Amino acid sequence: MSDESLCPKCQSPHIYQDGNLWVCPECGHEWSPYASAENAESQEDNQIRDANGNVLQDGDSVTVIKDLKIKGSSSVVKSGTKVKNIRLVDAGDGHDISCKIDGIGSINLKSEFVRKA
Repeated sequence: MSDESLCPKCQSPHIYQDGNLWVCPECGHEWSPYASAENAESQEDNQIRDANGNVLQDGDSVTVIKDLKIKGSSSVVKSGTKVKNIRLVDAGDGHDISCKIDGIGSINLKSEFVRKA
């Protein structure tokens, strides 16, 4: 059996197609066969991309696209907050943007929650 007919999360052979997505009934994982090829390409070039797929660089300005609660604090980074002069870092936890936000201070963000301004 080829790898295309296995769930990428749990390797179960019991998958089915639901519209444009594939679904695994054992673990509940849903995926698009087209998105996996795009993700593989973006991982190969080791570039950090925003939510829209634009390549980010040090010094760029980004806009937060979702309200983000800050752990251990009652503060929230509101959707639409513009962040200037970001710095890209290689953090193992997925927080790959280091920046300063007015009123909050230094913070690390995930690139999936920002878009290039």
